[in-house]
Amino acid sequence: MGADGTEPAMGPYEHRGTRAVQHMVEYAPATGSLALWVHHHDDDRVPGAVLACNDGASIRYGPAFEGLSLARQAGVVAHEVLHVALRHVPRYAELQRQLGDVDPELFNICADAIVNSALSHVAWLEIDARAVRLEDLVTKVLGSETDPTVALLEWDVERLYRAVDDRGPPRREVRRSDQPKNSRQRNVKSPQRTAKSSSTFGRTDGPRARQTRMMGTDSRRDLILSSEPSRPELEAERSRDWRERVLRGHADDGVHSMLRALLADLPKVYTPWEQLLRTQLTRGLSLRPARSWSRPSRSYIANQGRTSSGRRMPWEPGWSSVKAVPRLAVMVDVSGSIEEGVLRRFSGEVAAITRRHQARTVVVIGDNRVRSVVHFDPGLTDLTKIEFQGGGGTNFSPLLEEADRWRPDIGVFLTDLKGPASYRPGFSVIWAVPRSQADREHPFGRKVVLD
Repeated sequence: MGADGTEPAMGPYEHRGTRAVQHMVEYAPATGSLALWVHHHDDDRVPGAVLACNDGASIRYGPAFEGLSLARQAGVVAHEVLHVALRHVPRYAELQRQLGDVDPELFNICADAIVNSALSHVAWLEIDARAVRLEDLVTKVLGSETDPTVALLEWDVERLYRAVDDRGPPRREVRRSDQPKNSRQRNVKSPQRTAKSSSTFGRTDGPRARQTRMMGTDSRRDLILSSEPSRPELEAERSRDWRERVLRGHADDGVHSMLRALLADLPKVYTPWEQLLRTQLTRGLSLRPARSWSRPSRSYIANQGRTSSGRRMPWEPGWSSVKAVPRLAVMVDVSGSIEEGVLRRFSGEVAAITRRHQARTVVVIGDNRVRSVVHFDPGLTDLTKIEFQGGGGTNFSPLLEEADRWRPDIGVFLTDLKGPASYRPGFSVIWAVPRSQADREHPFGRKVVLD
């Protein structure tokens, strides 16, 4: 055991869950072997009430785990393995990034409910009889009668969390200067102060959140959650791998599978929008070579324009770039619903691309007409310095026409797609839209969803 109380990383047959893993593989070889893709640790620091927990990549077993029966141990290990396989910890971080505030207890209860229902049909393992299940949560909290199979095909953890989280807005701390004079003279105690005078108190539960917490009272908080997201491209690859393992294992085990149904909660596999935008803009801004009759080819120069026998060779043209400096047009619909955080990420990505390609950038800002046009020299694009002001109706055509005047190689239109586009420019257009408008049709070009 290490000095910090944690056992070093061990193989799949050298930890407290060894017998349980063997039991799982014996009864369900394919889905049970998902446990072999997970790191296992014995950790004496795990509280006694928590039998095991996971951080999205490894399972940690507490001392109390050893006192369970074999069937109960198998139930705990299968529960933690599915948390890892369904990527619940990194999905919490992603949801936190999208919403800004995610209650870890509510999220853990939602994730537990899905996993418990997925395993509840298996006879050779035992789940805590007090554990919350998805069908009960949907029925009692959301008022929709359902059975486990239907619920698992309908609900994923993100949708379930959004449905049960009806907490009120954050309460603000009362400033000392805002209190009435008589309250200070009477030495009336103010709310507990923190380091920041305007910090928030907790949000008040609504009826759904309150009922969810009551149903999850006996559930142990087994997710070690972090709000720090991993690299998007790496997480996309991990999600893809786990999705394939779960689907393959479920198909191979058939009726003996640990999973009741093909879950709606399977890891989402997508390519991060930053990568899509980077790829499309790189293609549009890259220098494309063309024949140049004003300069000879390298072979012509090497042979000094003559054959081995001394005869003059015919002129062989060389190659040169089509454009000296690539041009990018960024059109911004200021009547749209682009969140500030997404705009910052979009601005940073565009700045990095233009700096890499040394591209000139023209930014066209407007709603139903052009409000302003801003030019940036190669490598100096900074959209955060622009004041986006508008508020009128929406018509894409004036912005597209203005951008076309500058003859860009490619353009990006940051918008919510709530408007007409009767004008089609001579350059390729990428429509960058927020997640809330992902289902809207774009008039032409390609669409990238910002989330």
